[in-house]
Amino acid sequence: MTETPAPRSEASTSAAGPILVGVMPGQHPVVLEQAATLAARARLPLVCAYADVTVYPVDGSTGGPAAPIDPDGIDGNLHKIPESLAQTLHDHLDGNGVEWSLVHLAGEPARALARQAEEIGASMIVVGTREHKLAAALKELTAGSVARHLFHRQARPVLVVPVNPRVPTDDDDD
Repeated sequence: MTETPAPRSEASTSAAGPILVGVMPGQHPVVLEQAATLAARARLPLVCAYADVTVYPVDGSTGGPAAPIDPDGIDGNLHKIPESLAQTLHDHLDGNGVEWSLVHLAGEPARALARQAEEIGASMIVVGTREHKLAAALKELTAGSVARHLFHRQARPVLVVPVNPRVPTDDDDD
């Protein structure tokens, strides 16, 4: 039996917060595609958030003042979004009917995303898993994953999009 959800009223659509998706340069496009599909189906805006780990929030707020972790390495613009990331977002999102925006966050990604989600009243946070590479495995071992930090410390729903999932070929659960 298939259930058809009741159509959303305009009031319930506008009352729901935007979908927040964590983005970064070189990220697998499936994460952004899934977030955009969800936003389009729910008729919600999509907020793409880039967390810059080279700066930290001075007062703990998302859009407030930030300072570089390495003051000798600053180039004068603390709120710079990588051009490659901005171009990727425009290529994937422009013209697909989803209202979207891009925000620059400072600090550790899970905390920055959680702060931003709270600030904008996000209805959901979308993040991707790491690629299956040695560097990613070492980083997860030492720092943990953004997804794990979010779903253990976040009251709102967190959607974790698998990137290149490893499915055993001898899986006999079918």
